[in-house]
Amino acid sequence: MNFLKVFILGIVEGMTEFLPVSSTGHLILFHQWFQLSPESFQNAFDVIIQLGAILSVVVLYYRRLNPLSKYNENGAIKTKYERAMGWNLWVKVIVGVIPAGVLGFLFDDFIDEHLFSPYVVAVMLIFWGAIIIIMESKTKRKIKYETTKDIPLKTAFLIGLFQCLAMVPGTSRSAATIIGAIALGTGRVAAAEFSFYLAIPTMIGATLLKMVKNAGGFTLSQWFYIFLGGLISFITAILVIRKFMDYIKKHDFKAFGVYRIIIGFFVLVYFAIVK
Repeated sequence: MNFLKVFILGIVEGMTEFLPVSSTGHLILFHQWFQLSPESFQNAFDVIIQLGAILSVVVLYYRRLNPLSKYNENGAIKTKYERAMGWNLWVKVIVGVIPAGVLGFLFDDFIDEHLFSPYVVAVMLIFWGAIIIIMESKTKRKIKYETTKDIPLKTAFLIGLFQCLAMVPGTSRSAATIIGAIALGTGRVAAAEFSFYLAIPTMIGATLLKMVKNAGGFTLSQWFYIFLGGLISFITAILVIRKFMDYIKKHDFKAFGVYRIIIGFFVLVYFAIVK
């Protein structure tokens, strides 16, 4: 049964990590039917397997993310300008990740103890679903930054502040950063890509924090389940990111807002009536 649970939870993580629908919220919901014990292991499992999904971004965007790479995404030899933009991108990512890094380190235990509630998740799913629909309903929206190269350092830091909102389960790190970036004048594709890049140091930091705290607390089989869940989320995320980027080049995010509201009300009804 544990293999089946880990397999399903890995798919859920990989499918939802980069979509603005809250991967943590979905994992909390799925844990009602696919629980891992003890609860401390389950909470750590949810965070650590995100590393697998994050590695999918590194693989898919390796040439763009690696300033030392000889070739660009098109297979041509990188120019000095492209190499400089690679380093510049990492500066913006590091600046953007500072707020969440500081707050995450300070409030990690508090979040685990007080905010991992299905009711908190449901409210945040509905609230941010409505925000997404409202944001995308604006007919006149000036786009100042068409690509991630155009995003200035100050804006990167402000997007990082939006990312802090995702510490409340159900908000969605992707939703907070993408909507924040769009509100600051970033195009949809650039907003999604920068959200992906911010996830790399953010989730590596969160993963390492959980691993250090639980270094001697898990059995060998539990670490194996974490590895398996991460591997499955990695494979799933690669497929999802490709489809997601193709989708937002032609569509807005309203469908995700509607989905969040529907799933949020489902969670409320389920826990209020069934549970």
